[in-house]
Order: sequence, then structure tokens, then C-alpha cells
Amino acid sequence: MSVRRLSRVSRRRFLKQTGVTLLAAGSAPVLSAPFVGRALADTKALSIVQWSHFVPAYDKWFDNFANDWGEKNKISVTVDHIPVQNVAARAAAEASAGSGHDLFGWNGAGGAHLYRKFLIDMGDLVKSVEKKYGKVSTIGRQLGYNHDDGTWSAFPDYYINFPGMYRKSLWDEIGMLPDTWDNLRIGGAKLKAKGNPVGISLGHSNDPNTTWRGLLWSYGGAVQDETGKKVVLNSKETVEAVKYAAALYKEAMTTDVLSWNDASNNQYIDSGVSSYIVNPISAYRTAQTLNKKIADDIFVMKPPKGPVRLMMGAASEFYGIWKFAKNKEAALEFLKHYTDNWPEAFKASEGYNNPCFANLVPKPMPILSDDPTSTPRDKLAVLQDSEQWSAIPGYPGPASPAIDEIYNNFTIPDMLAKTATGSMSAEDSVKWATQQCEAVFKKWADKA
Repeated sequence: MSVRRLSRVSRRRFLKQTGVTLLAAGSAPVLSAPFVGRALADTKALSIVQWSHFVPAYDKWFDNFANDWGEKNKISVTVDHIPVQNVAARAAAEASAGSGHDLFGWNGAGGAHLYRKFLIDMGDLVKSVEKKYGKVSTIGRQLGYNHDDGTWSAFPDYYINFPGMYRKSLWDEIGMLPDTWDNLRIGGAKLKAKGNPVGISLGHSNDPNTTWRGLLWSYGGAVQDETGKKVVLNSKETVEAVKYAAALYKEAMTTDVLSWNDASNNQYIDSGVSSYIVNPISAYRTAQTLNKKIADDIFVMKPPKGPVRLMMGAASEFYGIWKFAKNKEAALEFLKHYTDNWPEAFKASEGYNNPCFANLVPKPMPILSDDPTSTPRDKLAVLQDSEQWSAIPGYPGPASPAIDEIYNNFTIPDMLAKTATGSMSAEDSVKWATQQCEAVFKKWADKA
């Protein structure tokens, strides 16, 4: 696969320099017939960029799938895989240059709303997929839908759930389950004393952005209200969530989590050290290839329940097509073909990618309901209903450029880390984070 070299432009710097505004224009796969349009006869090329998947088998499947489609349609397809932490900078660089890949795959949050000025409307594609495979989910809708004008800046591909993953033998020894945040702290402290700490990152990556939002929501806090117009972070519920996170850090974790990336907690539990993480099943899949004994001892459950609710952040993958793309027609036709074969993509991800359309993968879902590689075979069955306890960053309100920017600024993890490390009280860190969020909301409101 070729890799295009683009100047490294941070998303924050790009937004500042360009002043982006909101004003902008279940069964066997169905094999689509080869598509060759007049425009493609001239270009005969399609370039795609997306993150390097945490289940390597998926990238191998996707590359072969894309190449097969290209060969049938006499189109040269290039797929570039980049580390997930580099996606935001790559998007900023391409938008700044007005040149890049035809099909851009975002992972995590941000993109569709921050870059809507630069992206074509995908509404017709979403409607056609809904006719075939059922209504788009709430999560899928938030990934690309613009509430103000009814356009779609991106096509929702899949969301990534974040269940709790625990070492069953270790928790059995202390006679507890990490099914609530309180039990996780109390039991985690006991297991840390035995050399098996809890592992939840407080660094700058997708994992802490999703996990700590789940904690915030479970305590009744949130960044914004249901309308998406008001920052409501400064509340007693948020303060209590911050105090809890500081206690969990001090009693059940180690200082290493302050500098972790998205692979760190996977490695922590796969090594046999950690007693608990919050993570997609990629950590479990990796353990299966490294140490079957450890993998058999890793069990999957819903994320911890808080005083108010059980809710966890979800990461997401969605595709946008730049207005400056050379091959928009090819990009759209590829997405249609890809969606018609989405059940195969789900299987290739080993149950990691979760559908955004109601009937793409009917229940009982393959792999999750019955996984012959797992002991027991129904170990992953709880994940079939993960949409019920998963949400993306804007919960309980809609997604927006402001919410996406706050996510990319790591404001929520930083708020918790400031108190966990003792640099700020819970009250002061919440006030600091609220000021950061309000400034971002005001900036985008002024641009509307």
C-alpha cells in the first residue's frame, strides 16, 4: 500500500487558521454488479485512507475486498492505513491543502461536523441504505447528520463498544464482580494490593475520552444539555464523578495510566498483570493469539453501573468524501458495494465492528452469539445489545462541531487527571473544564 506524505497540520491549528464554519453548502453478502461510469473511465483510480484497525485481520480483508472491486471495475484502488492517533492531523492536512484521498475514514470522534464545509452531502446514500437494511441507529445518525439543515456530512460505517473486561479468576478470589463503579474501586484496590491493578488510561487518546465520559454520564453529569445549546458540565454530579475517578486512580491504579495510548491497556491485561480494563474486544482477541490461558480467563461484561445509570462512551468509524476529491463517483459506488457486503466486514472484524443500520446483522449475531474460539462459546453474547448502553460524545444532546472539538482537546480526561494527580480540587477542575467547553461553544456559535 502506498502512503502519501502530507504536511503535519494539527486539527486545532487548522481550525484556527481557516476559520471553519457551519455554513456549508443479515444474510449472505449481496454481490453488486461491477460499476463503470463515464467519470471513472477517465480517472480509473480511487484512494482511501483510514485507521490501522486493532484487529489486523480486518485490514487484510478490507484491502482484498477493495482491490477485488477495483479489478472488476478496472479502477486502481489504493488503501492507506495510518495509526488512529494520526487521523485528526491527516484530515486537517488534507482539508488545508484542498487535496488528498477521495474517501476519508475517521475513527473516534470529530471530522464529519468539524469539516462539513469540505464534505459532500451523503444523505441520498444513507436513505438508500436505510431502504435496504433498516433505519439508521441513534449512534449512526449522530456520526454524520447535521440537525440544522438535514444534510449528512459523512456515512456511518460502524461504532465500537467499550465493555468491561475482567480476569474472572482474580475477581472470584475476592468474591466480587466489577459490575458497578463502586465495586470496581473497592475490588480494584484489593487486587492492586495483590499485584493486579485496574487499568484505565488518563492520557490523550480515544480510550480515556470514551471511558471517562461513561463515568460522567453514569453519575448524571454531561458536557451539554439535550438541546446541544448549553454547557452543563459544572454540576454536583460532575464533581462527584471527578472525585470518584481520583479515588479509583489512587486506590486501584498506577501512575503509568497518565501516559498510556490506546494500546496500553490492551497490553496490560494481555500480559496477565491487570485485573480489569474498559476496552473493545480487540484486547481479548489479541490475548487469544498470545496466551490462551489468559484469554480464557478474560470475561466480558457490561460497563460499570453508576448512581444514576449504566452508560459508556463509544468510538466510531465513518466515511466522508471531500468536495475536492477527484473521484467522488467512484467513492460513492464503492461505499454502496461495501455496505451490500457489510456482514462479511463484521465477520472479518471478529465482532469488533458494530452495525449502524437496524438489519445489517440480525440477531442472533454471528460470532458474538456463538464464538467457537471462546470458552465458553457465548462469552461475547452480551455485546449484541451494546447499543442500549453506548453513546457518542454529545450525549444526551446531538453531535456538533463544538462537541467534536472538545473531544479532540481531551478536556474531559484532563479534568479528571488534574484532580487525580492533586494539581486541582474536583471543584476547580470542573470549573476549569467548564470554561474550556464554554469557550469552544461560544466560538462555534459566533461562526453560525
